[in-house]
Amino acid sequence: MNNIMMIDGQKAVIQYDPDIEMFRGEFLNLSGGADFYASDIDGLKREGRQSLKVYLDMCREKGIEPYKSYSGRFNVRMSPDLHAAIVCKAAAQGKSLNDLIVEAVTAYAK
Repeated sequence: MNNIMMIDGQKAVIQYDPDIEMFRGEFLNLSGGADFYASDIDGLKREGRQSLKVYLDMCREKGIEPYKSYSGRFNVRMSPDLHAAIVCKAAAQGKSLNDLIVEAVTAYAK
């Protein structure tokens, strides 16, 4: 199951909220929060477009960068045994640990 919806070129994660019996969408990769609610898919798309428009208009008015920036670096914590195993796997394939992890994450993200 994929709970990511594209709305006007932006990804939003969709979850069901049983307390209010509605779906909640929240845009990803924005520097601030922009969420929306609806009871069906058409409503999510409509409300999502409106929420995104309001957010982007507000950012323009206030001179705020609307999108998060990413450095391309992050730390990963794992067990020493797993660390040793993937170092060996990378070496056996003639790759750096970084290259092996980038390949794995790329495959996962598709």
